[in-house]
Amino acid sequence: MTALRRLTSAAATALAVGTLLRRTHLWSDGELIPVVGADGRPAAAGLAEKIYLDVNGVRQGMFLRSRDAAQPVLLYLHGGMPEYFLTERYPIVLENHFTVAWWEQRGTGLSYSPDIPPETITSEQLIADTFTVTDWLRDRFGTDKIYLMAHSGGTFFGLQAVARAPERYRAYIGMAQMADQLQSEVLAHQYMLRRFEELGDERMVRRLRKAPVTVTGGTPRAYLAIRDTAMHRLGVGTTRDMHSVLSGILWPSLRSPQYTPAEKVRLWRGKFSSGVSTLWQENLAIDLGETVTELAVPLHLLHGIHDYTCSYPLTREYFEKVQAPIKGFYSFHRSAHSPLFEEPERTQRILCDDVLGGTVSLADGT
Repeated sequence: MTALRRLTSAAATALAVGTLLRRTHLWSDGELIPVVGADGRPAAAGLAEKIYLDVNGVRQGMFLRSRDAAQPVLLYLHGGMPEYFLTERYPIVLENHFTVAWWEQRGTGLSYSPDIPPETITSEQLIADTFTVTDWLRDRFGTDKIYLMAHSGGTFFGLQAVARAPERYRAYIGMAQMADQLQSEVLAHQYMLRRFEELGDERMVRRLRKAPVTVTGGTPRAYLAIRDTAMHRLGVGTTRDMHSVLSGILWPSLRSPQYTPAEKVRLWRGKFSSGVSTLWQENLAIDLGETVTELAVPLHLLHGIHDYTCSYPLTREYFEKVQAPIKGFYSFHRSAHSPLFEEPERTQRILCDDVLGGTVSLADGT
């Protein structure tokens, strides 16, 4: 009888744990959230797919979403970590206007594999991968050109890809565009040290002072170890209201019902293996202001004024110098690093009116 009671108790506990995991979505089947129409029902011509492709010899995954697959195609390049799961917390509904490909690049998220040698993940490789994915999208949706939108670390190779192959793209949208990232880190360190001194946070002040960032010395490991924490505490990281990576990124990613448990593990294995970015050393060594001086497609740069992950002033400086058929700079006064998630309504207006319309009517100074 005792053995039976123990077995029954264990089964009840397992059932309760399983129920809790499913209710919190920590255990999920990876089923996609459907794309709905204006009436709130699944769109008749809607598209919601999670797919895997062979991209230059590596299996890579992406999410495709669209209210109507006949809409213009937009390829989204994420920064240091895939951001698709954040759309569940920040409903930006890009799929109402575009057929969006949320590609999780080589070595990250759905595309992470421990078999990929880290030294092979270079900007040249990611540019080649971008072209391959672009061409697949052009063929799949029967269009000669697509839009490319890049965020943070994705802007580093996204901008270079568009500069090299403008015939593939209708326009480039850079959010938190990188320019001179080493100088950006110098400015970020100076700002954070000053702010923590003002706040009287002696422990963080000591840690920042012991890890100075300079043009000649670069970004010490001790600085990179506290960089994200320090930025988020000050509201100059991912978003203005995200003060913790654990509650703002880790927990939402683990609760996403659209990733299976194995995919969630890959999401974070990729992040831990890459650190700040898979291209960090290249990010610091290359000033895009010197290497990409002109584009042959319309240029739209969206930047939060509170962003210290990628310097707002340095990106504005780059914008003033780069040449493009038409170009617009859009300052977001309530945003840090992610205007798309922080000010979604204004971002959508810019994408619909200016990007799709081929104008810069909503840009600063117009």
